[in-house]
Amino acid sequence: MNLAVIPARGGSKRIPHKNIKKFAGKPLIAYSIEAAQQCGLFEHIWVSTDDEQIAEVALRYGAQVPFMRPAELSDDFIGTTPVIRHAIEYCREHFSLPDYCCGIYATAPFLQVEYLQQGFDKLSQTRDKFFAFSCTTFTFPVQRALIQQGSGVTPMYPEFIAKRSQDLAEAYHDAGQFYWGRSEGFLSHKTMFSEDAIPIVLPRYLVQDIDTPEDWQRAELMYQAFIQFKANKVSSSNE
Repeated sequence: MNLAVIPARGGSKRIPHKNIKKFAGKPLIAYSIEAAQQCGLFEHIWVSTDDEQIAEVALRYGAQVPFMRPAELSDDFIGTTPVIRHAIEYCREHFSLPDYCCGIYATAPFLQVEYLQQGFDKLSQTRDKFFAFSCTTFTFPVQRALIQQGSGVTPMYPEFIAKRSQDLAEAYHDAGQFYWGRSEGFLSHKTMFSEDAIPIVLPRYLVQDIDTPEDWQRAELMYQAFIQFKANKVSSSNE
């Protein structure tokens, strides 16, 4: 059995009610629910929330809300893994222990079924890995980062500042979309960003954090461009 868990806390401060705010015409969380439904990989799609409004929207779009998340897992400092672990333990107690669980962020309108499938396939076909998560490359070499110093700047890594971009190792960062894991991996407190995990690399045009109003505006512009790109691609293939 596979379980999808969509964490959706109600206390967003920089973008109030972010998880259910209308994004390109529908609540932001709806995109994550629909991607989980469309991939056909999950027996259960649960939204873990402490907010009645979010629960109502989640149910409207076809997700399940089998519990309201406890207060100790709903403050500003709680991480994603404890929320997923809580859902797995609830599932084990009331149904059965899922073989695999996938944490899907509620703020992932660019989430594509093909990458959810790829993550599951790669993880399930290995025996020595416990996780598979979405990531992408940085647009600029992180080794040549600058930091402010007084009224000027200084290289964060002086030993790399004069090197050519092509001579520096490419760096990756968490894409903030999905986190596949074997239940035993989540429950045994193994680490996601480690040799226990398989990186699923996404193209950069499918990755955008949505944490501030500026992020939101950028994400909507990117989404409109992506939808137009897909429409043009379909049109060209039909000619």
